[in-house]
Amino acid sequence: MRPNKQKFKMRQILSEKRLKLPDSRADTLRKYPTIIWLTGLSGSGKTSIANALEAMLTADGLHSVVLDGDTLRIGLNSDLGFTAADRTENARRTAEVARMMAKAGLITIVALISPMRADRALARKIAGEVRFFEVFIDASLAQCEARDVKGLYALARAGSIKQFTGISAPYEPPMDPDLILRTADWTVSDSAMHLKTEVLRPTSLQ
Repeated sequence: MRPNKQKFKMRQILSEKRLKLPDSRADTLRKYPTIIWLTGLSGSGKTSIANALEAMLTADGLHSVVLDGDTLRIGLNSDLGFTAADRTENARRTAEVARMMAKAGLITIVALISPMRADRALARKIAGEVRFFEVFIDASLAQCEARDVKGLYALARAGSIKQFTGISAPYEPPMDPDLILRTADWTVSDSAMHLKTEVLRPTSLQ
């Protein structure tokens, strides 16, 4: 019986050490685990701001990662369409991955349209004890259509793309986001710098 008790105790000790690893890693990286969730219409500037923020954090010696909606749709979420149920699952999977990365010690930046408030609330719930920072990239439909770098709005207007957010599918702006960035007024660099300042200021880390 004694050997079994010793093995059980050893497994318990190892389990406790594994549970403490994410917090110690976060301390080493001089920050708390964080998910920065950028939401907004296609073309609002989410990915550009996310990439600019990642570059700034890297320059400061802080480890971060970007989870981009378009990239996720090519791999992890390639089996999903654009129905309401699939959009919810898209947000859920992304939130689960974001939480794992944040718990591993990375500042995790999510750039995802995530048009429905309920789906973003689900993402916040999944984050659990991980700090969740919802950022509304506020650009009007007219502004996003004027940019239309990928030509998606033109295709949506022509009926070639179905269930396109802002045209044939709804977008629900956040009611009470942690931060609003109006990209019609600020450059990508200015937006990323403001976001970095807000996210890393001492009071927001408490």
